[in-house]
Amino acid sequence: MSDAHPVASNASTSRRDFLKSTTTAAAAATVLAQGVPAVHAGENNTIHLALVGCGGRGTGAAANAMSVKNGPTKLVAMADVFEDKLGNSYRHLSQRFADQMDVPEDRRFIGFDAYRKAMDCLNPGDVVLLTTPPAFRWVHFTYAIEKGLNVFMEKPVAVDGPSARKMFELGKRAAEQNLKVGVGLMCRHCEARGELYERIRNGELGEILLLRAYRMAGPTGSAFTEKKPDNMSELLYQIRRFHAFLWASGGAFSDFLIHNIDECCWMKDAWPVRAKACGGRHYRNNYVDQNFDSYSVEYTFEDGTKLTLNGRCMPGCYNEFASYAHGTKGAAVISTSAHYPAKSRIYSSQDFHKSSLVWKFGRKEITPYQLEWDHLIDAIRNDVKGYNEVERGTQASLVTAMGRMAAHTGQVVTYEQMLQCEHEFAPQVAELTMDGPAPLTAGPDGTYPVPAPGIKTDREY
Repeated sequence: MSDAHPVASNASTSRRDFLKSTTTAAAAATVLAQGVPAVHAGENNTIHLALVGCGGRGTGAAANAMSVKNGPTKLVAMADVFEDKLGNSYRHLSQRFADQMDVPEDRRFIGFDAYRKAMDCLNPGDVVLLTTPPAFRWVHFTYAIEKGLNVFMEKPVAVDGPSARKMFELGKRAAEQNLKVGVGLMCRHCEARGELYERIRNGELGEILLLRAYRMAGPTGSAFTEKKPDNMSELLYQIRRFHAFLWASGGAFSDFLIHNIDECCWMKDAWPVRAKACGGRHYRNNYVDQNFDSYSVEYTFEDGTKLTLNGRCMPGCYNEFASYAHGTKGAAVISTSAHYPAKSRIYSSQDFHKSSLVWKFGRKEITPYQLEWDHLIDAIRNDVKGYNEVERGTQASLVTAMGRMAAHTGQVVTYEQMLQCEHEFAPQVAELTMDGPAPLTAGPDGTYPVPAPGIKTDREY
């Protein structure tokens, strides 16, 4: 993703459209109690930010947070377990946002307790960015709620049944405190997709019969990972290469495919109730990660409608990154070639031929990476009640995990089975230390346990 996107020019209208079609309302309760004083508490019009997780996505999110036009924001603390990642992020952001960076060395924290130290630099009502690998999301979110902080968190927000149950409960707690929480499923903030959603709801596509989603590319992120080098601890290696390990990220499936799944479910205005899937490991060479190279999932909604999902991380193959909807009156492109621009459009036929084009989004698209921040900051400054994306973000994460588990076990998996599954990938994640063991242990040959469909049928590894 690029972290140099243009900024929205009509945040209020976009926010109203967004709330109309995507926000799950939650009851607001009392105003937050006063917390302990933090740095720069006297600057009452500036929203202070703390960045927890300083990789590429975290750095991009911080850039978007400091690019909003609806009031001043300032970054005052940073945290990571890797000093090099924090340093690179700090240098990059300082070059672009020198006037909004107030992170002296004593507010750049390293270690597994660094998230606490960074959040301790904020006042209630400020914003913490939770952009570490998702295994840590519930741990960090718990402390953010205790501190009375508004939150932006990256997706997925859960990787297994136990962490999903935790996040559902934490979302309710945040709502009771009227905390504003954004989840990084930014496609829900896209204006083009939003207009398509409204047109589908108004009947322009007829009854939806089928949804299709594709994210087929070469090796992405750290999904393809070789054996650990001798000069790094097992734990830090697994965190640095988090796409390779199911406990850290849900693997390539959860981290990469969730957007396509979520935008299709948005257009259907429902979540699937079960999934069956296939997948396999092919050209592995020296790679030891837990991922399959290819996944094919059939999701079924309550009314029988299907969503087919195809994901692949293999070099030399046909690539496609898009989502589609088919209805009784025609077909729609939900997104074309990655997340932005969506280029959403509707056709009167099923073949997407230009002669049957009946609608396309007519304005220049604003990146949803920026829009999600414009909407969050607007909700904070205007105290928009019920602005809390945790329930929907957790549902999207759980549905994604349902398809992943179906592929990894070779079984049909229902939504309720995924939610109640007791296989917690990293039950000790809150107690990890810099010199402690990793949640996943390598064998004597340096390889890790991998899914075995039809053999391991009640857990993924």
